[in-house]
Amino acid sequence: MHRALVPSVICLAGLIMLPLTSQDAPEPLPDHYTLGPATRDGIGKFYMGREIARTVSAHAIGWLERRDREGEEKPSLVMENLGLEPTDVVADIGAGSGYFTFLLAPLVPEGKVISVDIQEEMLRFIEAKKKLKKAPNVEPLLGTLEDTRLPEGSVDLVLMVDAYHEFSHPREMMQSIVRGLKPDGQVVLLEYRGEDPEVAIKPLHKMTRDQVVKEMEAVGLKLVKSKDLLPIQHFLFFEKG
Repeated sequence: MHRALVPSVICLAGLIMLPLTSQDAPEPLPDHYTLGPATRDGIGKFYMGREIARTVSAHAIGWLERRDREGEEKPSLVMENLGLEPTDVVADIGAGSGYFTFLLAPLVPEGKVISVDIQEEMLRFIEAKKKLKKAPNVEPLLGTLEDTRLPEGSVDLVLMVDAYHEFSHPREMMQSIVRGLKPDGQVVLLEYRGEDPEVAIKPLHKMTRDQVVKEMEAVGLKLVKSKDLLPIQHFLFFEKG
C-alpha cells in the first residue's frame, strides 16, 4: 500500500504495522489537517485533534482471521443488529482479510457486498476466499488513500470495523462514502472504545464516541443509533443529516 522510507515494521498487540511512508512526509495540507511529531503508532498527521494511526499491513491476515475473534468481539451480534434486507448493497470499507465481508454476504443473497481495501494483497486474499466459499455476491474493490471508489448513490449500508482510525485522509474518504450512500443509507462504525482503559489496544487504535461523532458530523452525518452490545467496541449508526 505505502512505500517504506525505513526498512523496519512495528508490531502492535499482535498486528504488523506498516512503517513510516512517503505519505507521512511534509506536504501541502488542507486546513483540516496538521502535521506534528509522530508518536510510536502514529503517522504525525492530525485530524480534528486526533493523530492518525499507522495502517495494519497484509502480514496481519492471520490475526484478523483468528478463531477466537467471535469470543473477543462478538461479530455475530453485529450481523444480527445491522437490520439488513436480502437485496441490500453493503460496502465493507477497510475490509482487510474480508472477515466481515464473508459474514455479510449470506445476509444479502439478492444484493452484494463491495469489499473495499487499498492493499492489493488483501484483495487477492478476499478473491481467493470468495472462490473457496462460493460467494458470487462479493465484489472486491481497490480504493485509494482518498477515495473508496464507490459508485454514487449505490450503497444501502457502509460498515467500517476498526478501520476508520487508520485512514490517512479521513475527510476525503468519508466524503466519498457519503457520495456512495443512497439517500436513506447508513454508515455503521465499530471502533475500539477509547474511553475504556481496560480495552487492551494501543491508544491510537481506539476512538472515543465523542471523537467519532465529531468527525462524522464534519461530513454531514448524524448519529441516529448506538448499540451497547459489544465487549470492547463502539457500535454506532449514522445517516445523512
